[in-house]
Amino acid sequence: MRPAKATAAAVTAVTAALGTAAAAIAAGRFASDAALKAPAGRPLPTEPRLTVHATAAGQVSLTRALASLRPGTYGLSGNGTHAIVGPVLDSAPHEADTVVRRLEAVTHGTLEPGARVWLTPQVHIGDPHAALGIDHADVDIPGELGGLPAWFVPGVRDTWVITVHGLGTTREHPMVVMDFLRGLRLPVLDVAYRGDPGAPRSADGLGHLGETEWRDLDAAIRYAVRYGARNVILHGWSTGATMCLHAAAHSALRDRVSGLVLDSPVLDWQTTLRALAAARRTPGPLLPLAVRAAQGRTGLRGDRVLAAADPDALKVPTLLLHGPDDTIAPWALSRQLARRRPELVTLRVVPGAPHGAMWNADPGGYEEALRRFLTPLM
Repeated sequence: MRPAKATAAAVTAVTAALGTAAAAIAAGRFASDAALKAPAGRPLPTEPRLTVHATAAGQVSLTRALASLRPGTYGLSGNGTHAIVGPVLDSAPHEADTVVRRLEAVTHGTLEPGARVWLTPQVHIGDPHAALGIDHADVDIPGELGGLPAWFVPGVRDTWVITVHGLGTTREHPMVVMDFLRGLRLPVLDVAYRGDPGAPRSADGLGHLGETEWRDLDAAIRYAVRYGARNVILHGWSTGATMCLHAAAHSALRDRVSGLVLDSPVLDWQTTLRALAAARRTPGPLLPLAVRAAQGRTGLRGDRVLAAADPDALKVPTLLLHGPDDTIAPWALSRQLARRRPELVTLRVVPGAPHGAMWNADPGGYEEALRRFLTPLM
């Protein structure tokens, strides 16, 4: 049974087994798991499963769907399998129910016909040396819950870039820009935070959509300054972008933050939680209960991130990369932020990109926007 159908079935079963009020509370709690227990490196419920129909030299045929027709470059993951796929090959023969994309590489396992896979913005797997041939150091950042593993790629400049992933990915995701940043000779610190593989868990075992995780990013800022960074640029995706806003607003070292790069920022956690719960086929009437359940379980408060993203509170140059096809973190608040602070905020609109995949949809355009933004800050 598909996860979404299984969720809907579980909600129905819970409702039938318990009384109406108790069932509603339990179902709301279960629905909130879509965001609070989103496993790192696993697909979000909005991402459909695709079937591999065939492979050939440099090509892979996938189920025809809106997802498989997306522009750009993605990881293609399945159980025990990972590959890198490029754009749709218009010149290749397509069946009515399939799409043929360029197959860049199979990096783990094998792609067999019939395999169930999904597209992910996480293009690379492994560490920077294994994935990209980039020399790096494995470092341990002291955090409030324990040591936080990170990859450090050295550079000659004294402005460091600290990268932080978001929902459904791991610290492997920021490797999509690592080689580009190395080319600018910027040191890069790519951080794992609480709940990630190899990092400590939060006391409740739940994700907090950036509201507490940002303190691990704060620890990374302290580490960077301790080891030679004069300034830091925070580059985050999804809830990682939310963490960047919290750190820029609240860190004791916020004066060292000289710029922000925000890809698909989650600026309204309630909207994001509702979207993830709805993608798991949670009935509409239960979505408010999912929000209340998340608040009760974690202490999440919507005003904290809104305060951190308040246009009037923004102090440093910010590059926003977002687009109209993000169904998890709708971009209306990003547009509002850019409109309110045009002297500080540059918005690059990326059509055709799902959540956290602005680079994937247009790698060249993304990196050019990043180059223009970073050059004055180096």
